[in-house]
Amino acid sequence: MSFDIFMILIAIWTFIMLGAMTIGGFFMFRKFLRRMPKGDGYSELDWQDYYIEKALPLWNKDARELLNELVSPVPELFRDVAKERIAGRISKIALDEGVETIELDQIMKGYIIATPKKDHRFMKKKLNQLEIDYTPYLELFELADDEKQKFSIFEQTEKVSGRPS
Repeated sequence: MSFDIFMILIAIWTFIMLGAMTIGGFFMFRKFLRRMPKGDGYSELDWQDYYIEKALPLWNKDARELLNELVSPVPELFRDVAKERIAGRISKIALDEGVETIELDQIMKGYIIATPKKDHRFMKKKLNQLEIDYTPYLELFELADDEKQKFSIFEQTEKVSGRPS
């Protein structure tokens, strides 16, 4: 009798471990794919790091605080990744526009584009809480990241800044 219970517990533990390894492997594989070089020899993450580094002097204290506030609803485990992703898009837009400091306009554009479409409801809720009017940026919601369409968000950033893609 106790041997049967022990075998059932082993089977349950096996399924739990396989599930956890599958979930972890999925996220690691996605990260691996984002590190794969594209046609230009650089990956999406390489470009993200490049734009953040290049635009670092443009970030002032207020812009950093606003970015931290905007990503606060993201679970803490994923917050750093989300912040880097959004900061990369904001930095690219700021560099394309040639601004001296990053302002609300660049933050809104990058935030909307880098946020997946499935999270727009939460994003709008957060913007309403902060009393930030997002109506001038409604057309950008169509350019936002979509899990079904695999494109580089930096391509979409070029559409925002008016540069040909």
